[in-house]
Amino acid sequence: MIMEAYDRIAPHTINTPLLSSHSLNKIAQRKIWVKAECLQHTGSFKYRGGWSAISALSADEKSRGVITFSSGNHAQGIAAAAAYDRETEDRGKVEREVNSDKSLVLIKPYDNHHVIAGQGSVGIEISKQSNKKGIKDAEVIVCAGGGGLASGIALSLEKLNPKMIVRTAEPNNFDDIKRSLKSGKIERNTKTSGSVCDAVLTLCPGEITFPILKKLCGAGFSVSDDEAIKAMVLAYEHLRIVVEPGGAVALAAALFYGEKLNNEDVIVVATGGNVDTTIFQNALMKYAK
Repeated sequence: MIMEAYDRIAPHTINTPLLSSHSLNKIAQRKIWVKAECLQHTGSFKYRGGWSAISALSADEKSRGVITFSSGNHAQGIAAAAAYDRETEDRGKVEREVNSDKSLVLIKPYDNHHVIAGQGSVGIEISKQSNKKGIKDAEVIVCAGGGGLASGIALSLEKLNPKMIVRTAEPNNFDDIKRSLKSGKIERNTKTSGSVCDAVLTLCPGEITFPILKKLCGAGFSVSDDEAIKAMVLAYEHLRIVVEPGGAVALAAALFYGEKLNNEDVIVVATGGNVDTTIFQNALMKYAK
């Protein structure tokens, strides 16, 4: 399914670069490679899953229209947003109310096979780019909310580069996937707001994604908001890319938790670049050299 999705979406997506910097390598004490999905259409990897899901719809489904729920990036990728209060309203309840007659096709942001397959195209590109650069063994750290991207990449690399191990990264206090991987069962966060890394805040891993993550991924990471902000600034200073805080947690894990890494080469996915201007300006004023 992932290769089929890749073939469908490749003409419409950007094959984002795999970037490196000697300065970042020095900080991490290993080779850091950044898959810059912040340069994707709409500023996020979510465009891939959106295209995959939409292009897989039947003619009848397309004529009915689609509905989704998202804190931003997925809705942009799908191009259909639903407004809700993430702290007090249940996403499923909102969808049921808006789509009470089931006329619209629901495309969930991560718990959807076609979305996962579309996100898996990132893993296909990582494999091809790594082979060209001679990278054989690597840990691939992926920013994770519901786990759609991480599970898609893990499935791709299982087939193409089985020596590469996917590991998730999340904000502290919202590390449901990290805790779930440790316990072996789905763990839930007690809240879904309260971190600057809002793009990756979810209640728990998906019912579809977690079994994949459990089978294929290594131990997860969690980082502080401050570490994510520092990584965001370092990405701008040394790679000249703009990454949102939630899209920088994987880079933060690689830069600041090297003692928990096992490989010389580490690939991190910078998942999105839709950062609030004020947050970005304040981050540069505080941490830029």
